[in-house]
Amino acid sequence: MAASSRSGVSRKLWFLASAVLVVIALYTAGWFYAASVLKEKTLALLGSQEAKGVSAACTDAEYRGYPFRIGLFCSQVAVDDRNNGISATFGQLRSAAQIYNPGHIVWELDSPAVVRTGHGLTVSSTWENFQSSLVTKLKGVERTSAVLDNLKTSIVSAATGQSFDINAAHTEIHMRQNGQDLDAALSIRDTDTTAKGIPALLPRLSANLDLTLVGRAGMIDGSDPNGMALYGTQGEMRRLTADLGEGRLITVTGPFSFDGEGYLSGRLKLQVEKIDAWRDGLSQAFPDMARTIETATKMLSALSGGENASLDLTINRGKVLAGGFIPIGEIPPI
Repeated sequence: MAASSRSGVSRKLWFLASAVLVVIALYTAGWFYAASVLKEKTLALLGSQEAKGVSAACTDAEYRGYPFRIGLFCSQVAVDDRNNGISATFGQLRSAAQIYNPGHIVWELDSPAVVRTGHGLTVSSTWENFQSSLVTKLKGVERTSAVLDNLKTSIVSAATGQSFDINAAHTEIHMRQNGQDLDAALSIRDTDTTAKGIPALLPRLSANLDLTLVGRAGMIDGSDPNGMALYGTQGEMRRLTADLGEGRLITVTGPFSFDGEGYLSGRLKLQVEKIDAWRDGLSQAFPDMARTIETATKMLSALSGGENASLDLTINRGKVLAGGFIPIGEIPPI
């Protein structure tokens, strides 16, 4: 090969290598510039709700993932809604989005999580695995999903002294914006529930919840002026089911609302399948209440004329009435 030909090839290779290096350098500079801007905007966003009484903190915030991903990492996450008296703390946060699809974000959150309300309700949770994803739009979040394994939750009400422990092998949460409303779905599998002083509140069950919160689309991305609080919220329970196996199924549907003090009200329809199986299971779990349970199931059977019953429940500021006039319990404010 002539010297001039070799020289021409060498120049082309040199120019190609130089172009690649320039592109890599520009890309690297752009990635780190974008990371610094995102970090500033994240911290600014976390502080933007201060005027509304909501503060959020991402401890040790930094962006990682170079070269093909970018994600926010925090050693701890905390949210404080002073106006509504709600605070929450969580463990380490790790997130990532592909450079070519930055609107689809996947993230993981470590336990423990602790949520407290001004009415003395404390919810503490731990889990083995928490993975989630969200899809953003021009402003805010369009939809999000989360999966948790081996979730253990303790609920304590200082107002009533009641406490519950709920353990679930598998939990899924899905939320999406539907115009101005928020659609939410929750499913839990193989759940054990116990109450203070009672070994087993209910047999192991699986449950599904499908509901809409009216005018609360902003809850999904923090843009709702009421923050995380459900005070003053109306909704529609499209379907709440609890399945204890062996045909024992409870379904609840109907409208509900929370007032400004956190009390629940609503007009719900309760459907119970396999009343006799419920009677046997509850009598075994609560032998001291066997006679009361027997009386209650006979009343349900009489109302329905069979093994399946349908009952209208009226809830007036936490007071639960069967058929609109028979008191059967009370639900504390959230």
